[in-house]
Amino acid sequence: MEVILVRHTTPNIAKGICYGQADIGATTTFEEEVSIILKKVPVNDTDITYYSSPLQRCKLLAEKLSSTVIFDNRLKELDFGDWELQKWNDIDKKELDVWMNDFVKTPAKNGESYIDLHNRTTDFLTELKAKNHQKVVLVTHAGVMRSLWAYTNNIPLEKSFELKLNYGDILSFHL
Repeated sequence: MEVILVRHTTPNIAKGICYGQADIGATTTFEEEVSIILKKVPVNDTDITYYSSPLQRCKLLAEKLSSTVIFDNRLKELDFGDWELQKWNDIDKKELDVWMNDFVKTPAKNGESYIDLHNRTTDFLTELKAKNHQKVVLVTHAGVMRSLWAYTNNIPLEKSFELKLNYGDILSFHL
């Protein structure tokens, strides 16, 4: 099965804000960014199953790719809990340092750890394998993409952030 991962377009939020699962829409450059993605990703192909995070910034893009999108909460970005919508510079430095030193196992306060995200995304992938699709498109977030990329390429999670991803980036792999 071919899996195509598509990162959402630029979210409508100021730089420097923590926004994992906050439901943020897209910026005014959305249509311009989508036009580039549409040249690289199959659109409304009946042989492809389209999945997406239900968060607005993914949903808007997914609905441009297909009129039949399956939304799955396991494709959401990392839940940053109490840090959501705070400026990174305003988050308690001690808490942030603890998280930065072991972001794989340490959750943000009232949020989830990266291993939690990894467990839900690999659970999704295991379920996907059982469906025997030929090709799928997943519209999702950078954290999810890194998690799945690490899983399929046997990369330790702590090294997965070496994969740099821009808004609208596309990765693919075979299961």
